[in-house]
Amino acid sequence: MSDVDESVSAMETPIAPESGDEEYAVIAYFRLANGGFGEADQRELVYEAEQVMAAAVEEADIGEVDGNEFGGGEAVVYAYGPDADALFKVMEPILRGLPFRPAHVVFRRGDGESRLDL
Repeated sequence: MSDVDESVSAMETPIAPESGDEEYAVIAYFRLANGGFGEADQRELVYEAEQVMAAAVEEADIGEVDGNEFGGGEAVVYAYGPDADALFKVMEPILRGLPFRPAHVVFRRGDGESRLDL
């Protein structure tokens, strides 16, 4: 039986490099009207946009939209995948459609970060 356990461990090892590809990220930041967590209707707009982006990213098979955070008067949406530019291309129309400004996107591409104002 110990041979089976070692075989399973060996099979799981190749998964680690794939996880390394997920270093690429698109992280969108939106300033909300009020401090704290924003207003309920603002959060609802972000949740709806996140669901639309998640479906589009999944359909394009380019990564995943991995959730959001609210606090400090900001909403932040996270997406990860092997190509930050491809992620943004799918997400951009939805991100630009959110009415909250100022807003910007941070791209993480393996060896560095860049920023784009929306």
